[in-house]
Amino acid sequence: VLQASKEDATALQCKVVCLIQSGAFKEALGVIHAHAKVLPSDAIAFEKAYCEYRLNRIENALRTIQSAGQQTDKLKELYGQVLYRLERYDDCLATYRDLIRNSQDEYEEERKTNLSAVVAAQSTWERVVPEDLGLREATYELCYNSACALIGQGKLNEAMKKLQKAEGLCRQSLSEDSDVTEEDIEAELAIIHGQMAYIMQLQGRTEDALQLYNQIIKLKPTDVGLLAVIANNIITINKDQNVFDSKKKVKLTNAEGVEHKLSKKQLQAIEFNKALLAMYTNQAEQCRKLAASLQSQSPEHLLPVLIQAAQLCREKQHARAVSLLQDFAEQHPASAAEIKLTMAQLKIAQGSVTKACIILRSIEELQHKPGMVSALVTMYSHEEDIDSAIEVFTQAIQWYQQHQASERGASPESPVHLSLIREAANFKLKHGRKEAAISDLEELWKQNPKDAHTLAQLISAYSLVDPEKAKVLSKHLPSSDTLSLKVDVDALENSHGATYVRKKAGKLAGDSQQKEHGQGDVKKKKKKKKGKLPKNYDPKVTPDPERWLPMRERSYYRGRKKGKKKDQVGKGTQGSTTAGSELDASRAASSPPTSPRPGSAAAVSAASNVIPPRHQKPAGAPATKKKQQQKKKKGGKSGW
Repeated sequence: VLQASKEDATALQCKVVCLIQSGAFKEALGVIHAHAKVLPSDAIAFEKAYCEYRLNRIENALRTIQSAGQQTDKLKELYGQVLYRLERYDDCLATYRDLIRNSQDEYEEERKTNLSAVVAAQSTWERVVPEDLGLREATYELCYNSACALIGQGKLNEAMKKLQKAEGLCRQSLSEDSDVTEEDIEAELAIIHGQMAYIMQLQGRTEDALQLYNQIIKLKPTDVGLLAVIANNIITINKDQNVFDSKKKVKLTNAEGVEHKLSKKQLQAIEFNKALLAMYTNQAEQCRKLAASLQSQSPEHLLPVLIQAAQLCREKQHARAVSLLQDFAEQHPASAAEIKLTMAQLKIAQGSVTKACIILRSIEELQHKPGMVSALVTMYSHEEDIDSAIEVFTQAIQWYQQHQASERGASPESPVHLSLIREAANFKLKHGRKEAAISDLEELWKQNPKDAHTLAQLISAYSLVDPEKAKVLSKHLPSSDTLSLKVDVDALENSHGATYVRKKAGKLAGDSQQKEHGQGDVKKKKKKKKGKLPKNYDPKVTPDPERWLPMRERSYYRGRKKGKKKDQVGKGTQGSTTAGSELDASRAASSPPTSPRPGSAAAVSAASNVIPPRHQKPAGAPATKKKQQQKKKKGGKSGW
């Protein structure tokens, strides 16, 4: 038809559809562009957008769909797919809801599957709590997407049950087709098993996860995205161990088309792990390049600058690492707290504890936190700077007093506030600041006069400073009669940790019967074993008092007598050498090497001393020769 009429619009459109069905998307798009004047844009909009979508030109496909005059149902379906690839999940969710509401055909199940995939992506990547869409999980795809949404919420056990259900549904649906083999079923289950292994990894079952990951890789699935994710997860399990395996696995993440199969966050995580692997394998330049590239892509992200700082620390450039972190903290105040914590850790590693304390105290949003207060007090105590430690306590207590109205649960009566005052008092007592400790304990007691524990601490503190005041305060202590101690004495005495255990009634009765019969208390005496004496022991001779000392440390030791060595006496015929003076090359070769570096001179010389196997004598030859000589001597006959 086109030979007869090159500008026939219907024939051109049919050719485009045939090329699409054949998978020739680039050729189809070329025909559309070549005959743009003949082919109306509205009539060919879907085909053009679909070719751009399949060629991973997602932005172009979006513009083509939006420029179409009439939004048909198939264009809306494609629009939803394009939005999903662009990670615009809110718009994608609205599109699929509209499609499900306004269409009734045989593709309803596929639309619901896509809708559940959008919800799972929101839960995983945007941490959005998914709403209940009321989808019936009749297929394994719906069940799998539901499990992914649960993983995003952190409900790992429920997600594992959903995945097990999806596995059963998948096996059941595929086994009904006689043309599907067991290998095909395993290939389809690979993505479900990969998600199961991921849950195991999150639960800390790394050995089980690693085993399942390796099983999936052995199947060689065609999905490059699945292989890349599994390889990345194996690398995270290996960490700085088994780096050779990690270097093999990282090749799977570089496969062609991976960037079109994974989300931006997945690709970013893979790049982070590549940089860390380069650092662990001492590829400093490669690590710096990857980290710099990541930082240019995400300037506000913490990990690239932390990786760069870690690499500098491995190169013993701690000052440059601290300077790099300081610059980042000034440029990104929102991430300053995490960066300053890292800077403090570096200072501690260098032994500059006081400078680390200064950095930690500059983090205003963490100054009053009990963990920060505890860390600062411990570090100042280590440096014997008690005044600064007390100042940390004072500032934290004042913060809670000032923010009692605005900060929820931070009133003076709050447990955090009271515990800080109590810890401050204990710290001051421990370091001899009795008056300051008494002031804190009095404040605690005023807020809760019924607290006997605080009163007891206050009396104990006053007893060191003012005993009379301690006696007066002791009158406020509750009497022993008012204390209702619900303690089971028998259970306490018979407990495992009791130092005294009451004897059982049966034994006591038996003892009393023995006393009545006049046997009295009879104790069995243990027989002492006689010590073993030396064979040459003479009872008439007094033992040497220095016999327990080594021979060299005894007073009468005069050292060994230096005489002529017997080995140096020449034996045999004139001109022969002694056995000790022979240069035995085989003896030097058989001695263990001193672990020389590969390629060093020591390794080469050691290897050169080894006699080649073809020149060696049979192992049993010398021994048999000696036996023959002995036999000849015994017989007294000459062998000649």
